[in-house]
Amino acid sequence: MERQGASRQLTVLEGKSGLYFSSLDSSIDILQKRAQELIENINESRQKDHALMTNFRNSLKTKVSDLTEKLEERIYQIYNDHNKIIQEKLQEFTQKMAKISHLETELKQVCNSVETVYKDLCLQPEQSLRLRRPDHSRGKSPPRPSDSQPPDVFVSSVAETTSQATVLEEQTHRDGEC
Repeated sequence: MERQGASRQLTVLEGKSGLYFSSLDSSIDILQKRAQELIENINESRQKDHALMTNFRNSLKTKVSDLTEKLEERIYQIYNDHNKIIQEKLQEFTQKMAKISHLETELKQVCNSVETVYKDLCLQPEQSLRLRRPDHSRGKSPPRPSDSQPPDVFVSSVAETTSQATVLEEQTHRDGEC
């Protein structure tokens, strides 16, 4: 009897355990299905995020490309504006350099004229001394200024030489040799 009771209990237990294990199996299946659904939801969400990032990247590339083109156009416009200013300044510079060159040529001519006048001035006293030396070497004393000959004769001859050099310089300038 005891055996029968134990066997009955075992059968009851088996029936209960079968229900328990089947319930446990269904809970595990439900959990696995839910886990699979969560994984699929995560993957779908990641695919959406990836698509969103791809669209964002493409949109950003387009906008950056547009902005880059506009910036490039603006830079080239600024370059053109600056090139015009630079060309104007170079033209002014070239004109001023030509004027400086012309003035340098005129200055050289003036210096040559002054040098010629200076040489003429230096030669005149020597020539007048040479003319007077023979008289002086013969024992005669050099002539002294008298009341009839004013003492500024030498000055007037210098003024005449300077005046002649100025007239020559003006004539050269008018003839277009500068």
